[in-house]
Amino acid sequence: MAQGFTGKILRVNLTDGTTSVEELDPVLYRRYLGGGALATYFLLKEMPPGVDPLGPDNVLVFMCSILTGTPIPGFSRYTVAAKSPLTEGFAESEAGGFWGPELKWAGFDGIIIKGKSPKPVYLWIKDGECEIRDASHIWGKTTGEAEQIIRNELGDKRIRIAQTGPGGENLVRYACILNNVKHANGRTGLGAVMGSKNLRAVAVRGTQKLPLHDEEGVRNVTRWFAQNWRDNPRQVIMHNLGTSNGVLNMNAGGILPTKNFRTGTFEHADKISGQAMVDTILIEREGCYACPVRCKRVVDVKGEYDVDPYYGGPEYETIGSLGCLCCIGDLPAIAKGSELCNKYGIDTISTGVAIAFAMECYEEGLLTKEDTGGIDLRFGNADAMLAMIEQIAFRKGLGDILAEGVARAAEKIGKGAEKFAMHVKKQELPMHEPRGKKTLILAYAVSPTGADHMENPHDGDFASRSPAMERVAPLGFIEPVEAFDLSHRKVRQFVYLQKIWSLYNSLGVCTFVAAPVYTLTFEKLIEALEAATGWKTSLWELMKVAERADTMARCFNVREGFTRDDDTLPDRIFGPLEGGALEGVGVDRDVFQEMLSCYYGMVGWDPETGVPTKARLAELELDWIELPGVEVKA
Repeated sequence: MAQGFTGKILRVNLTDGTTSVEELDPVLYRRYLGGGALATYFLLKEMPPGVDPLGPDNVLVFMCSILTGTPIPGFSRYTVAAKSPLTEGFAESEAGGFWGPELKWAGFDGIIIKGKSPKPVYLWIKDGECEIRDASHIWGKTTGEAEQIIRNELGDKRIRIAQTGPGGENLVRYACILNNVKHANGRTGLGAVMGSKNLRAVAVRGTQKLPLHDEEGVRNVTRWFAQNWRDNPRQVIMHNLGTSNGVLNMNAGGILPTKNFRTGTFEHADKISGQAMVDTILIEREGCYACPVRCKRVVDVKGEYDVDPYYGGPEYETIGSLGCLCCIGDLPAIAKGSELCNKYGIDTISTGVAIAFAMECYEEGLLTKEDTGGIDLRFGNADAMLAMIEQIAFRKGLGDILAEGVARAAEKIGKGAEKFAMHVKKQELPMHEPRGKKTLILAYAVSPTGADHMENPHDGDFASRSPAMERVAPLGFIEPVEAFDLSHRKVRQFVYLQKIWSLYNSLGVCTFVAAPVYTLTFEKLIEALEAATGWKTSLWELMKVAERADTMARCFNVREGFTRDDDTLPDRIFGPLEGGALEGVGVDRDVFQEMLSCYYGMVGWDPETGVPTKARLAELELDWIELPGVEVKA
């Protein structure tokens, strides 16, 4: 019998206050592995198209993988999925930390939540049991306050809590879910889905042993990682400097998003880099369950901006969105912004992009001080940035408009504001410049969740012979592709590398410990999977899971009315960068369309529409998916 999973899913109906436990067919675990793929399976099976993402019919799925909770570094991650209130399409977001392993130890691989509670509640899950508890006294509290209240109430400091915050309660369309108040399911507005259901938190405590087929085999992989991770220079840099380790190199290369993506160079990059954080405000390095890399930052700031270390510290995406994108070179102010976003439970990427959008609208005369409540909302004004975070989280003043996301905000403001709204499918762009990182042209455009930098590994490591190239050779990707190549070879590179990231979302593997860039090789990944489950598997089988996950997510969006026209980029990205190493570089629209058609063809979707073909669905064992009203070609 295969092991590594509990075989049980917790079902919660918030409308009638009932819970039940379902035992899954083991075939589902092998076909989908867990995480993103299995979560998407349940969304397609159990939620009809067209539901209101902020209504009771939206289905909210928390899903671990078959390897979540094993002691191998990097396997702490879990998926949350639903219909997105931001994009009105597929929503999926992963987080690390400790919550996922705790859920497995409590006896469940996942949770499927339906309905809406008549009053605020939280779930209390412990060793196979679930209780729906009143959360009226927690509603309106910051995430830190709520976490302490729940732990004190339940009398156990080791409880792990995944929660939304005031941002989710106020239905900010990019509200996030946080566990341990610093590990975020950041994107697509899943915190708002929790808020719409009056579900404030899911508290978990587990003491059960995770069943493993070969415990010694799992320990062998764990020991191998412990013995080898410091031999990988990139892994050591990640430990030392965290995710912001690349700020200076990106700035030098002209690909550090600055001034709302007008340029890729920031004059104060040295003040907000990973090294600057180490030299000034960093007090501790933290990590996720069982991981020695400890890439998470903990900062402490006293003075003009007091920052509580309880909320960790800013990641690269936060430094980019609240920093250079808004032309703010004040690291303590950025750290304060990070703390506020974690306190209130709002995605730092979308928050920063919304503020940068508003700053450009203000400087271009589309917004006035009357609109901003007297705030001088200019690029570089750190106090204005912090004030707007507060307004967004509590939907006050201009913040009420920005809480809708930049696409809807631009429609509300009008006057041509659309050209300043940096989004794909209504989700704001992450802090990576597609005019310089060319595979992101496709990643942002075809991602089912809207613009997403975690759709694939980025170009730099695959433009020349490198350790990363050696690690992806088992996929058949054996020759580098020049960084600015936009031919079918670049498309093929993206198609192959996209599978890796998709697989990791279903296996719950952190991309900051695994191949192609980091330590855990594909061979060791397969060894870990076989030891945990007893399956005899292969890289080929795993990549089919990745293809299955990507195609299911595409089908979800097709059901919701998304078409090829939605797979595009902001107009600004088609135009030239201003200044820096890539001054004048843009994306050619005709070349982009050729790349898009080529991608569709390579993955088995109709090259004209992007709808998966009948043959592709059948080959992936997805012919059970119905696409009503949509022409599906053979």
